[in-house]
Amino acid sequence: MTATAEPEVGKPRLRKEDARLITGQTRWTDNIQLTGMLHMAVLRSPVAHARIRNIDCSRATAMPGVALVLTGEDFAAEQGSLPCAWPITADMKSPPAPAMAVDQVNFAGEAVALVIADNAYRAADALAAIDVDYDELPVVLDLAEAVDDHDLVHPDLGTNKCATWVYDSAEAGSGTNVEDEIANAEVVLERTFRQQRLIPSFMEPRSVVVDPSADMFTIWSATQIPHILRWMLSATTDIAEHKIRVIAPDVGGGFGGKLQVTPEELLCLLAARRMGRPVKWTETRTESMMSAHHGRDQIQKITLAARRDGTVTGLKVELLADMGAYLRLVSPGIPILGAFMYNAIYKFAAYRFVCTNVFTNKVPTDAYRGAGRPEATFAIERMMDELAVELGMDPMKIREMNWIKHEEFPFTTVAGMTYDSGNYEAATARAMELFGYEELREEQERRRADGSAVQLGIGISTYTEMCGLAPSRVLGALRYAAGGWETASIRMLPTGKVEVITGTSPHGQGHETVWSQIVADRLGVPFEDVEVLHGDTASSHKGMDSYGSRSLSVGGTALVHAADKVLAKARKLAAHMMECDEADVEFASGSFSVRGTSTARTLGDVVLAAHVAHDLPEGMEPGMDADATFDPDNFSFPHGTHLCATEVDTETGMVKIRSYVAVDDVGTVVNPLIVDGQVHGGLAQGIAQALFEEAIHDETGTLTTATFADYLVPSAADLPSFITTRTSTPATTNPLGVKGVGEAGTIASTPAVVNSVLDAVRHLGVRDIEMPLSPERVWTALQGGSADASTPAAGGLGSIDSQGGQQ
Repeated sequence: MTATAEPEVGKPRLRKEDARLITGQTRWTDNIQLTGMLHMAVLRSPVAHARIRNIDCSRATAMPGVALVLTGEDFAAEQGSLPCAWPITADMKSPPAPAMAVDQVNFAGEAVALVIADNAYRAADALAAIDVDYDELPVVLDLAEAVDDHDLVHPDLGTNKCATWVYDSAEAGSGTNVEDEIANAEVVLERTFRQQRLIPSFMEPRSVVVDPSADMFTIWSATQIPHILRWMLSATTDIAEHKIRVIAPDVGGGFGGKLQVTPEELLCLLAARRMGRPVKWTETRTESMMSAHHGRDQIQKITLAARRDGTVTGLKVELLADMGAYLRLVSPGIPILGAFMYNAIYKFAAYRFVCTNVFTNKVPTDAYRGAGRPEATFAIERMMDELAVELGMDPMKIREMNWIKHEEFPFTTVAGMTYDSGNYEAATARAMELFGYEELREEQERRRADGSAVQLGIGISTYTEMCGLAPSRVLGALRYAAGGWETASIRMLPTGKVEVITGTSPHGQGHETVWSQIVADRLGVPFEDVEVLHGDTASSHKGMDSYGSRSLSVGGTALVHAADKVLAKARKLAAHMMECDEADVEFASGSFSVRGTSTARTLGDVVLAAHVAHDLPEGMEPGMDADATFDPDNFSFPHGTHLCATEVDTETGMVKIRSYVAVDDVGTVVNPLIVDGQVHGGLAQGIAQALFEEAIHDETGTLTTATFADYLVPSAADLPSFITTRTSTPATTNPLGVKGVGEAGTIASTPAVVNSVLDAVRHLGVRDIEMPLSPERVWTALQGGSADASTPAAGGLGSIDSQGGQQ
């Protein structure tokens, strides 16, 4: 154990994980092969809403290699209902959600039968031999129509409305009455935005292996949440939690799509228990797209009140959110996460948020990168542009006059959040400098004057988000079933090496590298001497896993506290070894010394002494290990300014991103390379929503975008070369000063791109374009646009003039 000289925090370390990942020296769930293993394939309903009259499995059962065919009826007594951990209101309607349909299917892709066979190919072939007789029912697809309850997804509920959740600043004491602010406003704008349905297109499809041997159920799963999965599987079945071990090996991406207790995980567990042999299931890409949960899918009606000088006063949000056919793990709470961020960085006097969650005959929705916060940011950043157009002001100026100034932190917002730190001015100034804002505005005017076929647009997104999920008491107040704490352990080995056990569960974020950097600095040990263990409930016995940009700010802080406990014990033993008072012991660069003398002991010396235990202080236990659990007092609030320049071909509708600048403030940066990677990936997903991706159903409820031939995920060739950099105002809510970064790019980029495209064509009479802004949609909007450049820009409901009249 040699002391480190150069600090690790802030160093652009290459990821420890990458060597094994890119050379194939790892094991994905689908690579796992166990003796006697069987394979599961799932038959899915081709119809969106129907009663099941009969399922004939006789032909499938007789096929070679088929060990068992099971239907929902076979599992009815043991499958229970998939868990929903977030009952957002006391009267929320939550229909039973069986892993496999028993007598009715409620979305196309729902499981209706499964085959267990000796290999995956025979299992898949046998699905075609199962005959299902459906009695089709009316299909509920349109969100705005579903809320009227004309046809019902679950007739026994008597409504399609799941729950209505309200935040009112006047009632909460965080602001004034929004209706009063609207009534007294000089300017009132009303817009409706559509957040299209998206599909989490992770690199590695979902996969699960269950081994029921040795009086245990060992489950390997491509999941983001091994600890939560273990807890929920036990709660759903009659299997004791201590008899379940969940392992998340290397996981190829998640983006929220693997923040789930999936039907297939439960079915695979039940099938393995029934067979007494290991069972594996791995989905096809089409299965993933038509049955794994989707994201977004909301209608946002936004009302903004302001004065003629541009000062915003009131904000009202009326939201419809599509839950799909069932409530999955945190489905109802996803829109609620956005409820606290519609006001963003701006100082509103009044705010009211009303969300109605609605059932439809579609795949359930749940977490997707950003989870509620991208929707909120999109709405408010679009509205700030709309206000600027209405008043004839520069959109950056109108933001600047309304945002929280750096000297005002900490600042409690109209939504009741206390932002601990930030400097929106610094991030914006840096972004505008890198972007060449004024020069691009001048070029834009020249192109407009010349009547160029290719118009230039400039889009702005000055965002913030709340992440680091987060204080358990706050989550409890929101009726969430779990807490927001995280745990870490440090095991000091007698050879001087260090084992770190974390409750977070990475799926591409680089935890092994970053956690090693933190421990190396804290303990003064070499980066290479730290090994990080994660994702196995046998070694990491408790944790709350990874999502919501919480891993570093919560899990990393737990790690710091564990390291401090190690040092506290080591300091006491070092004082004993050097025969001095503990108060005289100093620690630096991996060594303890006596103040004012040359006497010293390395941390390795002290750890070995603790291990052999030949001469310990009275009452000290052998070993030098420590555990810590951290429950944060607040969320973290990263922020930044993103600027996008697009070129729009008015003859074809083609949109090209010419330049994109992202200046983010994520507090202290542990590893700049990893931060850059997180931002780049987030930008790709946010831009994808703006320009490319959309899950589409036909009139029968069939997903018509169930392959990558139809669902357009952009490649590197479709995206620009990003300019990214950072400013830094460290968080005050954790000792590392870190804020989240995993969702920032996704949250910020979508409105920046859409604002840019609309800015390019607004003078041609285009009032709004629904996402994604495909060439066809842009071209169609241009054909319907008015030549009257004075027409106010508006969303689907038009605008409201200063006297409140509809235009």
